[in-house]
Formats: sequence, structure tokens, C-alpha cells
Amino acid sequence: MNRTTLSLIAGATALAAVTGFAAVSAPDPEAAGQRTGAAATLPVERTGLLCPRPSTSDLAETTYTSFTPVTEGADGKGTAVLRSAAQQSAPDENENEDAEGEDEKDGETTEKGDKDAAKDDKADRPVLQLKEPGKPVSAEADGADAPALVGTADGRFASGWTAQQTTEVAAGTGRGLQGVACSAADTQFWFPGASTDDSRTDYIHLTNPDDSAAVVDIELYGKDGELETTVGEGITVKPRSAEPVLLSTLTAEKQTDVTVHVVVRSGRVGAAVQALDDETGGDWLPASADPSGRLVLPGIPKDAKAVRLVAFTPGDADVDLKVRLAAPSGLITPAGNETLHLKDGMTAAFDLGELTRGEAGSLVLTAPDGSVPVVAAVRVLRGEEGKQESAFIPAARPIETRATALDNTAKGTTLSVTAPEGGAEIKVTASAGTEGGTPQTKTYSIKPGTTQDIEAPVPAGLKGGYALTVETRSGGPVYASRTLASTEGGVPYFTVQPLPDDRGMVAVPDASEDLSVLQR
Repeated sequence: MNRTTLSLIAGATALAAVTGFAAVSAPDPEAAGQRTGAAATLPVERTGLLCPRPSTSDLAETTYTSFTPVTEGADGKGTAVLRSAAQQSAPDENENEDAEGEDEKDGETTEKGDKDAAKDDKADRPVLQLKEPGKPVSAEADGADAPALVGTADGRFASGWTAQQTTEVAAGTGRGLQGVACSAADTQFWFPGASTDDSRTDYIHLTNPDDSAAVVDIELYGKDGELETTVGEGITVKPRSAEPVLLSTLTAEKQTDVTVHVVVRSGRVGAAVQALDDETGGDWLPASADPSGRLVLPGIPKDAKAVRLVAFTPGDADVDLKVRLAAPSGLITPAGNETLHLKDGMTAAFDLGELTRGEAGSLVLTAPDGSVPVVAAVRVLRGEEGKQESAFIPAARPIETRATALDNTAKGTTLSVTAPEGGAEIKVTASAGTEGGTPQTKTYSIKPGTTQDIEAPVPAGLKGGYALTVETRSGGPVYASRTLASTEGGVPYFTVQPLPDDRGMVAVPDASEDLSVLQR
């Protein structure tokens, strides 16, 4: 294999690693600045996103939103389409009729076949399709029939493509506001903060974007180690389908704090935990950042009434985590919670109380020398006893270049940004609204070791929802989260989403670069 071919394969491999699947053309020497032997930074040209099924409640009202920021150097053409997952994993009650229909004479169509054709046609229609970069689009769905979505973007829509679903449930288990950013498919996920307790109804949602089945193992870890599971191994997720798995059906053990580890044996999936509580509502628990000796959990609401940290180390050693709070004034150590002890392979939970005490804050967890990997998430409660709502904030990845939060409103949106190590300058752009408005941009300086709830810009003449795009200009690393909040019947509905880097740009080696070191 010559080195030019190897260079292009290496670039495509890097893209696949960060976007689930992606494609890029050979770099134009002029676009790459004709830098022989150097990597060119180019927009991603193809990417995919998966959105889990929003709710099983007939009272649910869901808004899907899709957006791509304007990216310099992106292709002039392209599409970004989200469609309903074409198949359901539940057995078809008319499966035998399908088999009989295949024996019909040529040219004959059974009534069942007509229904299936109509169903497939409906499933293949776009639920949401972007028309131009820089302007979000949205769609609404009511009740328990709102589907899981599978989508792809290419050309000018691929770089930075982001999608979000936000659901309001008026009553019942999980009532409140539930939000989750749609994510790329992967082969491994960690979810500290789940539960198999009787008071919780937690589902792990698995979505398969591909044309072949995926096989998944689900491991559960409680306070004393791995839980014995009955059907957690070899779960099949059919092609282009969504599979919700109720965690309490996987084990007979009832535990309040559980870490879920999803491992994909074959194929790839998107995964998210939906955690629903009988008394305190519920929300989505996204996957924690990869196990690391240093974690940041950004944007704990300043009026949080209770903060419960759940952490797990998959390594083979115990660890004493150093705990600090990045507040507006700098890094402080919470009294009584200076260090937290984790035993290897066991989930640990710690009640941190009213940690933020009326100020913006982010948790910074550090293992000694960063040598022991950890995953973590916090469960946050807002509101007074009897009228509380819950949300989850997992350990987040930093914003390396750019990230976007969707479904923002003029009131009820809080953008929280932290720079735990060094100061940073960021640019925040409010897009046009889904129904009208003019974009606005502001720049902010974040002091080292602090968290700031910034007064984010709002589009002039806003109509509908809008996107907030955060770009790092200098310094860092930078972490951020966005909180949506409203009040219904005296209950403070809210949902928090960390902002991961959109991975819209990728370094592609120049065709003349010597990559023979990769040939091992």
C-alpha cells in the first residue's frame, strides 16, 4: 500500500472515530494552504445522529430540533435529515400472515402487505430536514407514539450538525421537562446514576442506525460490585430500530444507585438512560465522559436543593477523589466533602446537599496523579419538598472548538460555562429563530477556575426557539451546559444538557505526509 492511500485512510479513520461515521474528500492543496507534510483542518463531510424514543406517556409533548452552524469552507451542497427508526423491536403480531402472503400468486397484494407498505413509506418520510445552515428547524409530536429518530447529514450540513429533543410530561411518573441531545453511535457507554429501585423506572434506550443487527451486553454495578443479571447479555437490536430495556427487569436486586456499562459486541448503537421517578419527575441521563482521572461536571443550577454524586471506577484499584467546586470566585473545597473514597468495581454515592448555595457552580473531581480512571454523574433536585423536579449532569467532555445547544427560549435558558484550569475567551452566537429573528453574537472572558452563568445573546425579533453556539477563541479547556426551565403548577420543571464538542472539523494528513510509522 503506498503512503498516499494510507494517508487518506488514516484521515477517514479519524473521522469515523469522532462522528460515528463520516467521510471526507482528499484535501485540496489550495484549501489546505499547500502545507506539504502538515495536517489540514477541514469540515466533516458526512455524519450521523440518533435520538431515543422520547416517552411512553400519552401526556408527553415533544419538540425535535435540528441545526447546523455556518461553517467556513463547507461544501455548497448537502442534506441533513432525521427519520423515524424504520422498524420496531417488538415482535410483529401478524408475522405469520407475512409468511402466508409470500405464497400469494405474483401480482396479488394482501391487505397486510398494503398496510406494511404504508407503514414503511411513513417511516421513511423525513421527520425533520434542514433547509439552510444557521437556521434551526423544529417538529412536534404528541403522546407515546413519538418515535426514535435516525439521521444523517452531508455536505454543508455535516460540520457541527446538532439535534435535540425536549419533552414535557404533564403528570405521572417522570412528570416534568426531559431533554437530551441526539448523539452519534458508538460501541461503549458508561452511565453512573441509574437505579433499579422500586421508586424509579429507568430504561436504557438502544438505537441501531445500521442495516445489520447489533448485539449488546449490559452490565450493572451496585454498591457491592457487579449485579447478577438474567438477560443482560447478547441483547439484539434489529437494523434501524430502537430497543428500550427496563433496567429492573435485568436483575432481581433493588438498588438506589447503579452504574450501567453498555458494551456492543457487534455493530454500533446510540445509548441513553431515561430515569423516571414517582415523586421527583425525571430526565435523561446521557453517557459520562470516558473513564479518566480528572472529571468536570459543568453547570449545577445555583438554586439546587440537593446534589447527589454517583461515581464508579472500572480500574483495579481504590481511589480517593479530590472534590472541588468551580464557583464564580474560583475553586473551593466543599466543607465535609474534601475527598470521596471509591472502591474498585463498586458504585458509590455521596449527598452533597445544597452545594452551590445560590451561585453558579461545576464539580471538578481529581484522582491522585490522575492515575485511576473514574466515571461520574450528579442528580440535582430543584424546588421545595413535595414539588421537586430532578435532572442529571454527567461528567462532560471539553469544548475543543465549538458546541451547540438547541430549543432555547428568550426566558428560561441558562448557559453555564467553566474554565477549571486556565482562563478562556469564548464567542457565543444566538442563531435565527425557527420562525424568525436575526442572529446575535457576544464574546465573554471566563476567569481561571471559575464557573459563570452568562447572559447569553437572544436573536433580535425572535420567533420560535433558537440555537446557542459556543466557540472557544483562546485559553481553556472550556466546559459548558445549558439549562431549560419553566414552572408548572408550582413545580420547577427543568432539564440540563452538557455541551460536547460538535466534532465538526477534523485534521486530515496531507497526501504527501509520511505515515509509515502506522505500518506495524
